Amino acid sequence: MGIDRLAGRRVQQVVAAWHRRDGEDAAGPLEIWLVDDVGGYIHITTGSDWCLIVDDAAPHAGYDLGESGRVEVVASGRGTPFARYAREVVLAVDQSLDARTGRVGLEICFSTGSVQCGSWRGDLHLVG
Repeated sequence: MGIDRLAGRRVQQVVAAWHRRDGEDAAGPLEIWLVDDVGGYIHITTGSDWCLIVDDAAPHAGYDLGESGRVEVVASGRGTPFARYAREVVLAVDQSLDARTGRVGLEICFSTGSVQCGSWRGDLHLVG
């Protein structure tokens, strides 16, 4: 997905994948899906090469990791900076690129603020 397609989409819902172990959430989500007002998805996650992946994949089901816990996929912006932007339109998107890995940063701008998405050592980091 070209990031230029993100602008103009209204975020209706936020879905997040969380690694849960012993009933506790990880520090941040593993993946985020922004569901737009026409049922489309903006999927944000990290790749094995630590790049930031942005595509239009739909949320997947959660899965069991055995002794390492479980990945739960839930429709809730709670715990992510995207929660405050539900029902807002994406006004602009800017990306940061690394010559070796590709996209490593993404800023998604709304009329009331923005969310910085980044990949740090393979983990998804969201700041807003």
